[in-house]
Amino acid sequence: MLSEKLKNHTIILASGSPRRQQFFKELGLDFEIRLKPIKEEFPSRLKHFEISDYLAQLKALPFKDELKHKDILITSDTIVWHNNKALGKPLDELDAFAMLKSLSNATHEVITSVCFTTTKFEKTLNDITKVTFKELTDQEINHYIKIFNPLDKAGAYGIQEWIGQIGVTNIQGSYFNVMGMPTHLVYKSLTDIVNDL
Repeated sequence: MLSEKLKNHTIILASGSPRRQQFFKELGLDFEIRLKPIKEEFPSRLKHFEISDYLAQLKALPFKDELKHKDILITSDTIVWHNNKALGKPLDELDAFAMLKSLSNATHEVITSVCFTTTKFEKTLNDITKVTFKELTDQEINHYIKIFNPLDKAGAYGIQEWIGQIGVTNIQGSYFNVMGMPTHLVYKSLTDIVNDL
């Protein structure tokens, strides 16, 4: 299995997201968590997956000088793409309400990019999932924001939470990608990487 192949390597997950950390535990992989603060800003010319690719690679930059030969650094970023613009984490509750109102009765894309960095190479992949919400009432949106406080989530929602359970009517693609990690691609990429090393 992959965990056996990786036993001589150090997987470094540069993410404070408890969901991403849980995914790695469930994949049966040993890993370290290392965090470095970074401003999540991107050039305005970037569109769609270019944004999440750029931010995932940006998050790897502070680590590059300290990586050792057997280290595999994993950084990632998730955005919601809707009406030709990126929805990141909301600034406040009003912003969260506006985001969810815009997603109501519409289909949007959730894009997660994952960047794998070693001392020899950098590889970035992304996955796109289409998510459709029913028409959400103002009462439902306000209830969700008040109870679940989704200010740490791209697009102001977590699909695994109440809003996803009552609001999502259709999903095309990976459910786990919407939660912040295309686990099937991560597993395949790590398998490919360790076979090439």
